[in-house]
Amino acid sequence: MELPEIRLTNTLTKKKELFIPCEAGHVKIYSCGPTVYDFAHIGNFRSFMMSDLLFRVFRYAGYEVKKVQNITDVGHLTNDDLADAVGDDKIAKKAKAEHKDPFEIARNFEDFFIEDEQKLRILPPNAGRPRATDFIDEQIEICQELIDKGFAYTVNGSVYFRTKKFKAYGKLSGNKLQDLNVGVRITINPEKEDPLDFALWKKADVSHFMQWDSPWGKGFPGWHIECSAMSRKLLGETFDIHTGGEDNIFPHHECEIAQNQCGFEGRINYWLHGKHLLVDGKKMSKSKGNFYTVRDIFKKGYSGVEIRYLFLSSHYRKTLNFTFDGLDMARQSIARITEARRLFQAKASTELASPTADEEKTFALLRQKYRAALFDDLGVSEALSAVFEVISLGHKVPTLSAKGLDFLIQDVDPIFDIFPEEEAIDGALKVAVEAKIKARNQARIDKDWAEADKIRDALLSEGIRLIDEGDETRWEKI
Repeated sequence: MELPEIRLTNTLTKKKELFIPCEAGHVKIYSCGPTVYDFAHIGNFRSFMMSDLLFRVFRYAGYEVKKVQNITDVGHLTNDDLADAVGDDKIAKKAKAEHKDPFEIARNFEDFFIEDEQKLRILPPNAGRPRATDFIDEQIEICQELIDKGFAYTVNGSVYFRTKKFKAYGKLSGNKLQDLNVGVRITINPEKEDPLDFALWKKADVSHFMQWDSPWGKGFPGWHIECSAMSRKLLGETFDIHTGGEDNIFPHHECEIAQNQCGFEGRINYWLHGKHLLVDGKKMSKSKGNFYTVRDIFKKGYSGVEIRYLFLSSHYRKTLNFTFDGLDMARQSIARITEARRLFQAKASTELASPTADEEKTFALLRQKYRAALFDDLGVSEALSAVFEVISLGHKVPTLSAKGLDFLIQDVDPIFDIFPEEEAIDGALKVAVEAKIKARNQARIDKDWAEADKIRDALLSEGIRLIDEGDETRWEKI
């Protein structure tokens, strides 16, 4: 089967390009996931929603898709806008503040993230949700490869990347090395050969919560090396697409490219980045009182599908202005689409006449408009315009009800996924699920995180998602 052409805007080339997969009919996607030290905010989830849309569009187009989305549970430092991040590890800092084990902090917020993701109907990554702490050996291996090739060096138990030795550094972000020199805002580290060199592995002092043995002594990985190790292990040294928010472009993804190309000649062909989210026209900030997690929005009476619709209604390369008026409009749009499905279903069951050739042609053109919009750099606004045109046409032309229903089910639902859940839950299923929840809760009490994760993931694979609310856990079918 010939697959449709898909075009994507590649941050690396600054152009919209025809997507050409590494392997015909297949696409491999790596998406930067959350750092699990707190609840993810709505800006984070806008980026994750873009990745979900990409995943769904490729599947809808007929591709075999492998998607990996990592969990950063170590190494992401508080001041992360410089290539060589400084400050405290975000998870260790949270653990210290709450007098808890950092792994407990990470596992709890990982669970919370997945619960929020499920409420937004973001599909789980089907090729792995790796944790950085499970790939320490692979990160050490890349560090050693870079040392062996002369792109990295060791000093007092730390490993640094020689930034100026990679001549293409800055191509993704547009930053120039000479300009970066001027912009260094931290005290120069006398250990480094050059102020622009960034740490691949950091020496840990005795008070550091999370540390591992390495050839250079006890330490912990830098944030950038983690994604290089996990993507290489799960998707290969060269793969198709890497996604993230625009704040990941520099330094995180810039450093990833340097590590990949210098360490093992790895290539990622397309880089997609979602724009920032504003709240009421302003940058989101706790000091401004406009900082929201998705749970804050749920508490205000809005659902996951309403947030989902609002996020998807704006193109990923355009800044989204999040407002509660926008959520109210999303609610109205969902109601309109849902009502159209109900009416089409009712009319289709009693239809006697068939549409005319002209009516068939008009419908086919609108369906093609919808598909063409999605395949042209994930053009959701134009796709939604086609959805409402189909709905209007279906209301005017009763003989198109069956085709309109098929369009909403086969074309719209796989992408937007906003229809309400309607399946009944039988008693036997309830007993079985609640028994597994009890076992998972006991595993969490015992701090057997692996067993707790295993139970949660097994239920998810059966179409059951768990939602932890305080000391209680509820569940629902998906």
